[in-house]
Amino acid sequence: MSHKAGFVNIVGNPNVGKSTLMNLLVGERISIATFKAQTTRHRIMGILNTPEMQICFSDTPGVLKPNYRLQEQMLQFSESALQDADVLLYVTDMVEQPDKNMEFLEKVQRMKVPVLVLINKIDLSSEKDLNEKFDTWHRVLPEAEIFPISALHRFGVEQVLKRIEELLPESPAYFDKDQWTDKPARFFVTEIIREKILLYYDKEIPYSVEVVVEQFKEQEHSIHISTVIYVERDSQKGIIIGHRGVALKRVSSEARKSLEKFFGKSIYLDVFVKVDKDWRSSTKAMKQYGYDISD
Repeated sequence: MSHKAGFVNIVGNPNVGKSTLMNLLVGERISIATFKAQTTRHRIMGILNTPEMQICFSDTPGVLKPNYRLQEQMLQFSESALQDADVLLYVTDMVEQPDKNMEFLEKVQRMKVPVLVLINKIDLSSEKDLNEKFDTWHRVLPEAEIFPISALHRFGVEQVLKRIEELLPESPAYFDKDQWTDKPARFFVTEIIREKILLYYDKEIPYSVEVVVEQFKEQEHSIHISTVIYVERDSQKGIIIGHRGVALKRVSSEARKSLEKFFGKSIYLDVFVKVDKDWRSSTKAMKQYGYDISD
């Protein structure tokens, strides 16, 4: 029996449900998914394995017009997903219009691989609105297949997965069959802590934060982790820590619980806060924090 394998890349504008969809498709909680836009900063791979196939999903940052160096890198991650896909999933929702980012969509229009447009959050719409949205996207991407879904309620996701399986090329596996992501353990520590910051802080604070793991010592039943939260301003440091350290303690406690669930081990977590002025606009700082960018 032949084996199928390929790369299925997920793109779209911010806050349309890409990360929630990725986690459903892979069956693992790989991408952090919050109600805030610009949650995903990196291109994150999640691998679905069966005896007959291997699907390498990639979640990408939301497409936006960059205002600083970090957002430029996020856009590069999204655009790179157009170059190596065997199948492209373009995720939209019932609210946004196609003209929100036509420059990116024009690149999608020129793609030669199968494109599936997923209209997410259909639970928030009427049948009439959905039909109108369906017609709109058919005009914009006439070669694409269109699927109405609700990632939150798991509606339509199995049909999407079935179609992906049909479209995958015949190929041996690209990764070991017991591998479920291309990211190291330290990466998920930083993502889980950043998720808590996105949930518990308002305005610009979550977007000014980078998390670095300085120590990761794994033992049979426990992991000792030391991390630093970097912010751009002294005032942001004070907000992250909070009065008498209460805010930081809450983030640390909630992150520890999630990490214990993620790794299945006891977690001993230290979290510190430091200032790295204007790091989001610094090529040097971003390279230091693991963003693969050119000068």
